[in-house]
Amino acid sequence: MGQPKVIFLDAVGTLFGVQGSVGEAYARVAGQFGVACEAPAVDQAFFAAFKAADPMAFPDSEPTDVPHQEYLWWEAIARQTFDQVGVLPQFASFDDFFARLYAHFATAEPWFVYPDTLNSLQRWRAKGIELGVLSNFDSRIYSVLDVLGLADYFQSVTISTEVGAPKPDPLIFATALQKHHCTAKDAWHVGDSYKEDYQGATAAGLKGIWLNRQRR
Repeated sequence: MGQPKVIFLDAVGTLFGVQGSVGEAYARVAGQFGVACEAPAVDQAFFAAFKAADPMAFPDSEPTDVPHQEYLWWEAIARQTFDQVGVLPQFASFDDFFARLYAHFATAEPWFVYPDTLNSLQRWRAKGIELGVLSNFDSRIYSVLDVLGLADYFQSVTISTEVGAPKPDPLIFATALQKHHCTAKDAWHVGDSYKEDYQGATAAGLKGIWLNRQRR
């Protein structure tokens, strides 16, 4: 296997993960607003709502409107989550709660960097390999990479909301490649989703590498 010109990496589940669980984080912030709920129930409801939602990509939106569209997308997920848990009416102001919740996930507090992340990034950078983030994340990725001390390792960040297409759509891979003036055959993509990362990258002509952290 020859050395690639660029290695793209997924974000959540690959470079960094959620401390505890999403349900724990949601329940913790809800508690600050006087709403008590069980983290496992919130977790289950969140993933059901997340799975049922349309992809987080807004191909018909103006670039300046994308952050607002991202906010509304996540707000709908959160409303469905707490409605399913049965505590939605307990929020005095769900708008105020969600504003804090959304801002919370732009900070370092709910995240942790995987132990192998920095070693891998440092090794690849020492070899002169260009690095890029390629993720179905939203525009908070820029602040998250910064506060986690990862931003300086990457020459590019490509996200579904800015491209207007999520992984495994070939368009998001093509967009990332253009930023590095790189052909697909000279690039790798590493991610924890078999469908979005491995199959998506392979179909787009990159070398897909599946990082199956659940088996570690």
